[in-house]
Amino acid sequence: MKQLLWFFGIATTVKLLLIPSYHSTDLEVHRHWLAITHSLPLSQWYYDETSEWTLDYPPFFAYFERFLSVFANLIDPRIVHLHHGLNYKANSAIYFQRISVIVSDLFLLYGVYISTRNLPSLKRNLVWVLLIWSPGLLIVDHLHFQYNGFLFGWLLLSISFLAQGKDLMGGFIFAVLLCFKHLFAVAAPVYFVYLLRHYCRGGLVRGFARLSAIGAVVVAVFAAAYGPFVYHGQIQQVIRHMFPFGRGLCHAYWAPNFWVFYIMLDKGIAFLLRKVGFNIPTPVASFTGGLVGDASPFAVLPRITPMTTFIMVLLALSPCLFKTWRDPRPRLIARSVAYAYTCGFLFGWHVHEKASLHISIPLALVAVESLEDAKHYFLLSIVSCYSLFPLLYEAQEYPIKVLLLLLHTILMWFCFSALFPKNIAAKGSLQDDKKSTQYESKGSSRTAAEKQRFELGWVAKSYLLGVVVVEIWGQFLHPYLLGDKLPFLPLMLISMYCAIGIVYSWIWQLKWIIIFS
Repeated sequence: MKQLLWFFGIATTVKLLLIPSYHSTDLEVHRHWLAITHSLPLSQWYYDETSEWTLDYPPFFAYFERFLSVFANLIDPRIVHLHHGLNYKANSAIYFQRISVIVSDLFLLYGVYISTRNLPSLKRNLVWVLLIWSPGLLIVDHLHFQYNGFLFGWLLLSISFLAQGKDLMGGFIFAVLLCFKHLFAVAAPVYFVYLLRHYCRGGLVRGFARLSAIGAVVVAVFAAAYGPFVYHGQIQQVIRHMFPFGRGLCHAYWAPNFWVFYIMLDKGIAFLLRKVGFNIPTPVASFTGGLVGDASPFAVLPRITPMTTFIMVLLALSPCLFKTWRDPRPRLIARSVAYAYTCGFLFGWHVHEKASLHISIPLALVAVESLEDAKHYFLLSIVSCYSLFPLLYEAQEYPIKVLLLLLHTILMWFCFSALFPKNIAAKGSLQDDKKSTQYESKGSSRTAAEKQRFELGWVAKSYLLGVVVVEIWGQFLHPYLLGDKLPFLPLMLISMYCAIGIVYSWIWQLKWIIIFS
């Protein structure tokens, strides 16, 4: 724990240095939620429309905001004033909210500690680097502004308990997480199948008793969260705010998923048809509408509905559910959860670009299990972080995000190279030759041993080189060559290129799920 605290202390120092930097409108969103939960009775929390930033997280997060509002009121009462606090940007408000995120990361610290305490020291330290020093979490939570580290602490705890065979506790923690943020529910089918097959086995009587136990735990958690709102006749309003399906198919910065290709195909076909004389109207609706709207944004291709995305997510997830049903192994739960979030990210409705962290955070736990896992995570982590670059669009933050990604890449390379050294035996026992400081194996050739070291193939190297090319084009060449023409092109290229990497990760994870079955 002392070592882990050093890791956390270094990360906290960086977070404190980032306090004066850029923050998104999410800071005002959460400040307004502080005001709602502090100034209004619970029965009005989900009805308030003082601001466009209405409360749209589940009740446990609303209770969390209410808890924070007590301290915010002591520091500066205007922070929690429903009307006078609108768009309040005093240093007291900014510093309080920034520090509240840093303090809430203690829960991430605990989740990381529980998840890694049984690992060998080298693997444990590597996972700490990937999670505690995650550049994605720094960008999203401590620059852009959110509380993802706090939420991922719950997810890591849940996965850890399941991996240790503590199924009831793992299910309880996941139910709590869903009542904090419902977007984690993409993994709920995996949890349901796993707990049904792993926890509720052992015969009809025992299985029914355990099913009743886990059902009672989940019902109790949801009753604690939603019960007060049911009592006030508010539950329909709560659900309506949590699931605003009238929003656009894509989020504001176009998360790098399957729908980016679908949108560009629609635009390309419409462009060609207009060129040959067809009268193709330009859609009025936006793909990225953050507010409710019903018009279709597609010019040619069929409109995508929330039900369509739901079916596609389930279809993509079905191989994982089938394998989990057949062979519910605790050691595979982190892979299954990460795969579920990959399916939700690729095919879901109104996916946030920040949701790529839902893939990279749980996969950090398995990145140290094999050489192939390490290579996959190295590529995925870079893609995930790079896809977040559009969140920080101001010039003064550009060196920060580039430096964070470069440092993370270098750290990963050295750590994985240490975990998988140049010559590691494929068979037999390892012998240390002090003179040559190389590992050799009796009966295994030098060529076979060389293949075990951490080294990227030409496809991965070419893809990462493409990341550099896309960034140079968008940041430097596009403004110089095209000026203000096609301003959407740099963001579109980032989304499409990163989407290729996410699709590769999805296929790779599916392969491993099938192999491990």
